[in-house]
Amino acid sequence: MVAWPLVILGLILSSIGLSRARRGKATNKGLSIAGVVVSAVGLVICILWLTAFGNAANEVDKEANREVAIHYEVTGDAPNATISYTTYGDGTTSTSEENVTELPWSKDLTTKGLFKGGSLTVMTGAEGGSVTCTVTVDGENAKTSTANGQYATASCDGFGG
Repeated sequence: MVAWPLVILGLILSSIGLSRARRGKATNKGLSIAGVVVSAVGLVICILWLTAFGNAANEVDKEANREVAIHYEVTGDAPNATISYTTYGDGTTSTSEENVTELPWSKDLTTKGLFKGGSLTVMTGAEGGSVTCTVTVDGENAKTSTANGQYATASCDGFGG
């Protein structure tokens, strides 16, 4: 931010020096030309930097406001299971747990924010069986995990939107 006024000031003062050298009132024509060139290059760099910074800020803002659809799904043959799911985004976190006696099970949620995602964990009961958790984000498979046996745990976490 400091570069803008300094580059413009350098361009003005160098132009004044060049004008005085052309009228014969100064002998610093070479230095004045160098000042104009360096200041012009500095101005171009400032404009390019501002453009790049503006584009990056717009992309971050667009991602922070983008809403994603999360689909949690559990399948398998376990006669009962405990399902825990968490969804976070926009500075909030939501956690829920359900005990189910019939599979398949599914839940659809949406979230948004710069940091968004969640986790899905399913654990079989004393009767065992197999379970598979699948997380889909905006229609694309983000995570899948399978577990077999008594008190086996399948975990689908570490995904983001």
